[in-house]
Amino acid sequence: MFTARSNSSHTTPISLEAAAASARGVFACVFSTSEEYETALITERRAQGRYGSSRSNWPKVIFAGCLLMVVGAVVLLA
Repeated sequence: MFTARSNSSHTTPISLEAAAASARGVFACVFSTSEEYETALITERRAQGRYGSSRSNWPKVIFAGCLLMVVGAVVLLA
């Protein structure tokens, strides 16, 4: 525990108030809403390449697979 070096009892509360004010300033957030934070986070992650390319071939592959299954069912039932 810290003790005051000065004998003045008025100095300690002022220094504690100053320390509390500086501690509150450290926790200030630069984003005003959670949407701004999430937008910035997603933008940063996209820039890092975490989400992969925005152009995916999966929809084409799934469509081709479904088309083959339909054609196979038609051939079997015909």
